[in-house]
Amino acid sequence: MALDIVRIPVLSDNYVWLVHEPESKATMVVDPAVAEPVLAAAAERGWTITDIWNTHWHPDHTGGNAAIRDATGCTITGPAAEHARIPTLDLQVKGGDRVKLGPVQAEVWDVPAHTAGHIAYHFAHEGAIFVGDTMFAMGCGRLFEGTAEQMFANMQRLATLDDATRVYCAHEYTLSNARFAVTVEPENDALAARLAAVESARAAGEATVPTTIGAERATNPFLRAPTAAELGRIRALKDAA
Repeated sequence: MALDIVRIPVLSDNYVWLVHEPESKATMVVDPAVAEPVLAAAAERGWTITDIWNTHWHPDHTGGNAAIRDATGCTITGPAAEHARIPTLDLQVKGGDRVKLGPVQAEVWDVPAHTAGHIAYHFAHEGAIFVGDTMFAMGCGRLFEGTAEQMFANMQRLATLDDATRVYCAHEYTLSNARFAVTVEPENDALAARLAAVESARAAGEATVPTTIGAERATNPFLRAPTAAELGRIRALKDAA
């Protein structure tokens, strides 16, 4: 893989992703909630942040934009459909657009539901996708501004990716998601095994993401839902849990 990807835990359960392309030395931040830990992580590695890529407008994904740009002069890219809610954007993108980190290209996906203009960034050749709050390990984002039909379409599209594709989500929700998922699929042996592994990892203070499409295909009830109606039903149950 051409990219160096660093996980930066911030706030209570957010992850900011710092992505470095060694050839060009371009360095990008995905969804910086805050600035200082991100700037420190880059400086520690001798990297200069050149870009910020936002997936959606929520403040815990954009809150560090201005301060990081002030410190580095970086370019901020994000969803065109949410530009009014992300005043720091320099470049607006939408599904089907291509964005580059140095020579490495990613395709923008439209993945509305958590927010109306949510996007993801898919590095096909690197086998990585940055999904913001659309998919989590064994979960999906709340349907704040969209529908179960939209989230189902997102899950179906993600399911077309290779099992080895790494999924970089923005929160450490895995343990609560796993505990809920086993109530949806109590006979799923792979899910029971994953819950045990996650409980052990979290007890040791270890992160549980990125995940992979293969792991989600086996254990994520939202990715496995056969219909939009079923996804909506289990999303409502999760919201009430």
